[in-house]
Amino acid sequence: MASMLMLILVLFGATLAWFSDAQPTPVSGLSYTFYKSTCPKLESIIRNQLKKDFNTNISLAAGLLRLHFHDCFVQGCDASVLLDGSASGPGEQEAPPNLTLQQAAFKAINDLRALIDAQCGKVVSCADVVAIAARDSVALSGGPDYKVPLGRRDSLNFATQNATNANLPPPTSNVSFLITTLANLGLDTTDLVTLSGGHTIGRAHCQSFTNRLYPTQDTNMDKTFANNLKLTCPANDTANTTVNDIRTPNTFDNKYYVDLMNRQGLFTSDQGLYSDSRTKSLILTFAVNQTAFFEQFALSMVKMGQLSVLTGSQGEIRTNCSARNSGSGLWSVLEPLVETASTF
Repeated sequence: MASMLMLILVLFGATLAWFSDAQPTPVSGLSYTFYKSTCPKLESIIRNQLKKDFNTNISLAAGLLRLHFHDCFVQGCDASVLLDGSASGPGEQEAPPNLTLQQAAFKAINDLRALIDAQCGKVVSCADVVAIAARDSVALSGGPDYKVPLGRRDSLNFATQNATNANLPPPTSNVSFLITTLANLGLDTTDLVTLSGGHTIGRAHCQSFTNRLYPTQDTNMDKTFANNLKLTCPANDTANTTVNDIRTPNTFDNKYYVDLMNRQGLFTSDQGLYSDSRTKSLILTFAVNQTAFFEQFALSMVKMGQLSVLTGSQGEIRTNCSARNSGSGLWSVLEPLVETASTF
């Protein structure tokens, strides 16, 4: 035990240099003061409304955070996940990884846009609303409060089903697959471990982890934890849900990493991070130092939130977050290009 504690302290000391209070530099086209003149009360409008929403539905916080992840991982942070399907094909929401996105989260974004439009006019993109709502979901749940670069534009098209499936790694993924998938997006191993900490809030469907229970129990899962999960998920095809973090399920903190150290991670993609030498040291650091986790989470979220953003004259500011503006005239041109690109 003493040697393990010493190892953790050494690792913690070695990683302190990774974290900084410095604000990340926004990518070209984004800024921290983008709506200073056109919608100066934007962030207070969103935060005040979400405070009310979370008082009646705390699970919405995890839903909004997940919505931001699923948007950014597929063709960038462009609100494409909000688009309904069209005659040309199903939207991203209909792809298997997105079927469990909270409908309440989509409604919350539309409600926020209505409040914003009433005070500022139609000047704020849906993509920016999603990014701010994700940040507020973290902060209002007890996590870090950080500044979000703004100025994103909304996409004119949604991604194909193939592209959506390819860029959202399933919960059964191993660490090597996760590292490769995130590297393709421009995110590194530190981002992987850090962003996975978002699982400290929210719920999961049984079918996303029953591969670890049936037909035989994963030996890398604590037995008591597994037996309790079987009570909630008595069969492979159970439709029930359970919390991601058994310690503090509604609080954004570092207990997710403590869960992993106790072999109480829910998904294969979670628990594998503690078993793999490439990611274990950071798990140990975050498990003993919440401040280190919070600082890096803020940095990784800002980094992820700037993936392949549309800015300037690109895309549009949608009047309705679930549909492109009438008269855009680019849908039939862009969708074949996306389909072609997804085959490489």
